[in-house]
This record gives sequence, C-alpha cells and structure tokens, in this order.
Amino acid sequence: MNLPENSTSALPEETTLDERDGRYLRKAIVWSHAARRRGNRPFGSVIVSAAGEVLAEAANSNSETGDCTAHAEVNALRALAGRGLTREELAGATLYASGEPCVMCAGAIFWSNIGRVVFGLDAQRLRVFRGERQDQRDAELSCRDVFRASPHAIECIGPALIDEAAAAHDGAWKT
Repeated sequence: MNLPENSTSALPEETTLDERDGRYLRKAIVWSHAARRRGNRPFGSVIVSAAGEVLAEAANSNSETGDCTAHAEVNALRALAGRGLTREELAGATLYASGEPCVMCAGAIFWSNIGRVVFGLDAQRLRVFRGERQDQRDAELSCRDVFRASPHAIECIGPALIDEAAAAHDGAWKT
C-alpha cells in the first residue's frame, strides 16, 4: 500500500493472524471486492461462530439501496436476525471486517453482543483513501474507543492483511 510519506508516521502496526483468522478475514476482503464491483463502497464482513460455522456474510450496499446504514457489518448483523442465536452464542462469535468498523458499526457490534472483532484496513489508512471530501469523511473515533466503553468485553484485533484489504480501495474513492 503506497501512502504519502507524511501520512505514515502514526499508523498502527500490522497484526499477524493465525490460519483461521486469516481465512475468514480474507473472505471478508472478497466481499469488499464484490461490493465495489456492484458500485458500493468496498467493505465486506463475515460472522463466524466459536465452532467455526459461518453465520452470516455481507457486503456494503449503500449505493444499491440508498440506505446510509447498509454497511457490511450491519448487513451481516441483520442477516443474523431471526436465527434464534442466544447472547451467549453471539458472545463467542467473531465478526471479520475488511476495514475497521466505523462508530455506527462498532455500536451495532456492541448491541449484538459479539465478543470478538478482527479487521483488515485501519481507519487511519482508510482516511488516506477517502481524502478530504466532506461526503467521504467519517467520525474520527476508533472502534476500540467504542468497545472500551462497553460493559462486556469485546476483543479487537487489527489491522491485519493490510495490503490485501487495501486493494479494493485503490482507485475506489472520489478525489
């Protein structure tokens, strides 16, 4: 990932993942490419149970639906609705996100009771892709800040597979 020299000084270091986390994060990254091909912002998400069962997979669908809340993480969480999963089962689940969850998605993850998040591209690197356009800016609050405010533990791992996660963003944002 090529970033301007002045934008790399305080970037978080890449986390090394085990085989399982790498496999599922790569599935989320595949969904980010699918979102981009469909004209949406390039984000994907996969939710996996503690036993390794894929519970939900989703891509961002903002442009297709006109729904500003149709982020990949929220779409994956919505796909869980009606499945009858207990809060305990969700606490053992991991949500994989191609990009660091935004404040809205972090809040939705908190409310879902999912206990673990693994993400690819961090918010700082995403902001370099987004540029300074007002319609592409985000609330500059880390998902970790949201998770720290939670009364239940939410483990957060990332950034990871940075170059792979960044590939879907290359040239995808208006400058």
